[in-house]
Amino acid sequence: MKSIKFKECNVVIGKDQPQYKPLYACYDYATNIVTTCYKFNLFERLKFLFTGKLWLMQMTFGNPLQPQLPTIHKKDIYIQDEYIREDLKEL
Repeated sequence: MKSIKFKECNVVIGKDQPQYKPLYACYDYATNIVTTCYKFNLFERLKFLFTGKLWLMQMTFGNPLQPQLPTIHKKDIYIQDEYIREDLKEL
């Protein structure tokens, strides 16, 4: 699975940090919601098709787990363009 750029993407988390893969995201500063998008390779798509399982690991650094919304439907994701800071609209 690979993080991919999408229309609303306005920040790259982990950019220029070799220990991390770049994480393309839309950061909504008004709501503090971070949205990301991923693409599966062919093998991953087939495995998911047959197992129906998706594993998710989230580092909490000792803090409470935050709410998550895994989905395959973009319409489930709330992104409002007017809440995205102008200086973050371009990568």
